[in-house]
Amino acid sequence: MNHEILVLYYSHSGHTAQLARLLARGVEEVNGFRARLRQVPPVAPVTEIASPPVPEQGAPYVHMQDLTECTGLALGSPTRFGNMAAPLKAFLDSTGSDWASGTLVGKPAAVFTSTSTIHGGQESTLLSMMLPLLHHGMLIVGLPYTEPALNRSRSGGSPYGASHWASLDGSREIDADERELARALGRRLAEVARHLQAAP
Repeated sequence: MNHEILVLYYSHSGHTAQLARLLARGVEEVNGFRARLRQVPPVAPVTEIASPPVPEQGAPYVHMQDLTECTGLALGSPTRFGNMAAPLKAFLDSTGSDWASGTLVGKPAAVFTSTSTIHGGQESTLLSMMLPLLHHGMLIVGLPYTEPALNRSRSGGSPYGASHWASLDGSREIDADERELARALGRRLAEVARHLQAAP
């Protein structure tokens, strides 16, 4: 039986989506685990035309059933002024019934982000994404310093989660250390989920 880790993200320029796919690869390196990639739809202050029910590119849109069926959750967003982007916050704000019913209680969770500037709020964004997960009763999984890339990285990655510095024009590709840390976070999330599943 395969357990599924929900890798849920919002991505504007594509960098967070790339991190999501790397985390998913790490999840699937753990025997018996699969990644379920999903994204949240965009939001706008004024809606003139409804968004299509299926995105034009990338993963399918998330449904509440995905939260119920997942064994763990990885949550990703680009940085917006040191915080998560509005579409991801809007989705989390809609999960009140899941909070009330305890859908996510006891499941492990991890977070990841992409920023345009190297001091643009990577860590504060990761921390901001943890807050609603803690309210949901989830168990936060980070990156330990036993990961060699965490000591080598000069751009992305922190003990709070995986991250990427994309540069102001978005031209900087995910480097080897950032890739390694994203996959390591996916593996660690799945491994923690496996231990929790095996607990009596």
